[in-house]
Amino acid sequence: MPPLSVPMKPICDQTFVGQMKKLPVDWKQPQGDPEGPHYRDAFPLAEHMAVPEPACYFWSQSTNKYHVDSSKEIGTKFKDFCHKMLDGFKSAVDMWRLQAMFQNLKIIGPIALGMPGCLKGPALEPFIKNLSLPAATGNLAHWRDAVAKGLSSSWKDWQDQVTVPSLPWYPAFAAFPGPMGAPMPNIPMPLISCPSPGMAKMATPMLKQAICGNFSLDDPDKQFEAAAMSIATAVNAAFMAWLPAQQVMLVQGMGPIPTFAPPVVPVGPVLNGNNIPAPNLAT
Repeated sequence: MPPLSVPMKPICDQTFVGQMKKLPVDWKQPQGDPEGPHYRDAFPLAEHMAVPEPACYFWSQSTNKYHVDSSKEIGTKFKDFCHKMLDGFKSAVDMWRLQAMFQNLKIIGPIALGMPGCLKGPALEPFIKNLSLPAATGNLAHWRDAVAKGLSSSWKDWQDQVTVPSLPWYPAFAAFPGPMGAPMPNIPMPLISCPSPGMAKMATPMLKQAICGNFSLDDPDKQFEAAAMSIATAVNAAFMAWLPAQQVMLVQGMGPIPTFAPPVVPVGPVLNGNNIPAPNLAT
């Protein structure tokens, strides 16, 4: 099944537009005499009646053609940035899934137990950077890096606290006919069945905070903050839909059966078993 199947871009767009960012910042229509007439006479009538683009990231402070055009131009750049960061994040998660694995599980009979740290995977940050805006420089690179670092650190906080809470992954190991339980895959279960106290870090407010915490440029009108909020909202929606859809499978468990003593005791439970660490989230 495809990962992160929720369409993040429309969610991001609606969130940004809903924050009502306006251009030019702090602009007020000239009033009184002579300011009002001067402003009115400075432009042909048609330039006072431009039509704003629907769902533009930035609302125009007036219908002046130059205000509308600048809002459209800058809004398009912000939209392109947000979309590229979401593309980078989605692709980074795909790369993570190819390498993520459970390790150091304890298997007792049919039960698998995993403590925090049992789920390992690569950091998302370099993937997000390279798969979004790899050639970015200057301020754009700073914007990209702030988003990449924030999303990556939040994902790692969730990942590093994932647990396997005594799940019945290996029913055959309750009574196995042999001295050693041969490697076998777990019963597939959704990833959401493996809870993490760090899941709060993937909530929208925490994602936004993590992104903004890596941003150090001036942002007087909080335009980057608006982008961070939009990206965080989209990522949270996709993550929450992905957790119950992503299956944990092919986690190979094995272990000794110390009570096996044929013909008196021909079967027994696996005790103090473990698993073979190998990528097992890519399906």
